[in-house]
Amino acid sequence: MAEFAKLRVGLAQINPTVGALGDNARKILDFYEQAVAAGCDVVAFPELSVTGYPPEDLVLKQGFVAENKLVLAEILKSIGETFAIIGFVDQVEQTDEIYNAAAICQHGKVLGVYRKHLLPNYNVFDEQRYFTPGVHNPLFNIKGACVGVTICEDIWDSQGPVSVQASLGAVLNLNINGSPFHAGKIGARREMLSSRARDGECVIAYVNQVGGQDELVFDGGSMVLSADGTIVASAAQFVEELLVCDLALPLSKSVTAPQQSRGQIAEPLGDDAQIFAALVLGTRDYVQKNGFKEVVIGLSGGIDSALVAAVATQALGSEHVHGVAMPSRYSSPGSINDAELLARNLGIDIQTVSIEPAFSAYLAALKPSFADRQADLTEENLQSRVRGTTLMALSNKFGWMVLTTGNKSEIAVGYFTLYGDSVGGYAVIKDLFKTKVYEICAFFNQQSGRDLIPTAIINKAPSAELRPDQRDDQSLPPYDQLDPILELYVEDDLTAQQIIDLGYDSALVKRIARLVDMNEYKRRQGAPGVRISTKAFGKDRRLPITNKYSG
Repeated sequence: MAEFAKLRVGLAQINPTVGALGDNARKILDFYEQAVAAGCDVVAFPELSVTGYPPEDLVLKQGFVAENKLVLAEILKSIGETFAIIGFVDQVEQTDEIYNAAAICQHGKVLGVYRKHLLPNYNVFDEQRYFTPGVHNPLFNIKGACVGVTICEDIWDSQGPVSVQASLGAVLNLNINGSPFHAGKIGARREMLSSRARDGECVIAYVNQVGGQDELVFDGGSMVLSADGTIVASAAQFVEELLVCDLALPLSKSVTAPQQSRGQIAEPLGDDAQIFAALVLGTRDYVQKNGFKEVVIGLSGGIDSALVAAVATQALGSEHVHGVAMPSRYSSPGSINDAELLARNLGIDIQTVSIEPAFSAYLAALKPSFADRQADLTEENLQSRVRGTTLMALSNKFGWMVLTTGNKSEIAVGYFTLYGDSVGGYAVIKDLFKTKVYEICAFFNQQSGRDLIPTAIINKAPSAELRPDQRDDQSLPPYDQLDPILELYVEDDLTAQQIIDLGYDSALVKRIARLVDMNEYKRRQGAPGVRISTKAFGKDRRLPITNKYSG
């Protein structure tokens, strides 16, 4: 009598779109057909793959939940012998309770439904706002092997549903995910999955979605781990893929799990490569999923706009990226030349629109109101706002999305002009500190094999060029001093005193903390952008604007 079942498992690492129920269904069926053609016995799709993840308050609309169930019913008509595990929103009839669920499907029917037990409610996650936790652990058999299903957060708890299902006899756990990227996430994910496989003495098949959804980027990286915690198959990051893996599964937990043969192994990208890939995918999907084809970027000759332009060309193709140089009386010839060279290197068109006529007209119109007051930050901000208006005019006329170019350091301390350089539809590098911007530019040039971002841009002192001989370090501490303190204060949530106790200069820390605190109102009005860290401005960090606490 055979002691093992040979199973071919497919993990459909797809890029769904939130709310595009019909498109998502077609993608699910396309990958299902690929899995059938590949001879898979079962194929698993990501968390909430019917609706897209995260659907947020869409699930509060009864019609949306009902339609997602109708779409699942349509998908079922094409499900045959090969099992399909499909994420959807479930609802108990005649109640308001909804569930983050997985349908276990075969032969046109739902054989069982697993409802997510552990609902995350931290960082970018708000699942307890919407869903009721599940309590049951339905298991099913494929060729005599006992199989369990879990959803995302369920697997992160060592005493959670994976452990329970293993104790009930599951030798394979299909874990479906909408697990967003942040720097360092895939290493932590692999370590956790290895522990969970060893603890449960079961094979883990982990499928993650890929794609951008507003601020979030999902990096894929689906994988299969043997019962000893070894990765035996893995998919590439940041691309759609059907990962197929052959397994030998014991028909009983009393039988020692066999050594699994290694399948396709895609090693994770390097740290900077992951960040750049996340920026590219997040930008591409935000632009295209929102119906835009082309973007426009103000090219100042500085490093921030250079990186945004580089990302945009990789995301959309150089023919869909438009640069605009907007010189003023304070713009240096070097910056104008650098912007033009960057555009040539990247293969994007660039036009020059001088802001001088509009700026001069504003000064003349406001002269009576300003009376004899000295020029100050007001005149600097006027230049930035003229540039913002120029970009938005081009956006309106040609249907281009404006990509804004602020970095996390500037956004943290409010070193930007509200309704000026902050205008735009998407803030590509808003979660990159300035020091990291330099690192990613160096990475991009290295990967390109030549300095597509000119060395003059990388080496020059940062400047907004809004007054004569202006440099950023006249208004801010040097970025190599600023960024470590911002990381501790913003991302690690340390108080100013705790940072001082670590040995940082007291006056400097207090100054930076005050700048961060007083500029919440400006950040709240900013465009969304790619989340790279574990604490991005936006969904991750929710502080009151009206706030008298300082610490």
